[in-house]
Amino acid sequence: MSAHGSYSGPPQTLTVDGLLFDFDGTIVDSTDAIVKHWHKLAAELGVDPKTILATSHGRRSIDTLALYDKSKANWDYVRQIEGLIPREFGSDATEIPGARDLLESLEKAGAPWAVVTSGTRPLVEGWLEVLKLSHPRYLVVAEDVEQGKPDPQCYQLGRSRLNLGESTNILVVEDAPSGIKAGKAAGFKVLALETTHTIQQLKDAGADWIIKDLRSVSLKAVTGQVEIEIRDALQS
Repeated sequence: MSAHGSYSGPPQTLTVDGLLFDFDGTIVDSTDAIVKHWHKLAAELGVDPKTILATSHGRRSIDTLALYDKSKANWDYVRQIEGLIPREFGSDATEIPGARDLLESLEKAGAPWAVVTSGTRPLVEGWLEVLKLSHPRYLVVAEDVEQGKPDPQCYQLGRSRLNLGESTNILVVEDAPSGIKAGKAAGFKVLALETTHTIQQLKDAGADWIIKDLRSVSLKAVTGQVEIEIRDALQS
């Protein structure tokens, strides 16, 4: 057992009205591709790539670029460069373990779910095509909001896209502290994956549950609401 506990929590069932998933680090593991992408951009910007990578995960590229070259911080440029990532580095990405089965079960059952991401539409749709994953009917992308994560606007918009009211019970699935903070600020419960950040970082951001990956989550039933089971959550 580590100082943080062990992944041995008993199975528990959550009943929610809808689920909102982050994308990179939650559904798709594109870390290697994104690292290569930022190394390429950093060379063009004349910036140490380590400096960019230290703060870029979970943030919109437009917000990151604004720190280094405001002339590139526009949607035309960001959509163009992000759309190239799956094409140039498609072999460097795979799905997060358990993601494919979980999303297929949600889609087959007609459960209300959406992707809420800091990536642009060309990036998300590019990865979905390359990896042949279930395409969400509802999608909130970087271009859809004025403020990116950790601002809650994106997750509030995700709830609206699912046609759910303010009193509904939403589960956010995230991997990055900025996204966890956004989900909590929107008033939702957050299930965090230890795929890109440390347990301590996920705890500090306010995650309600922490699991290793989506193999610990499965759909139980959809009866107006969605029943999902979480297994092997972190226990202190």
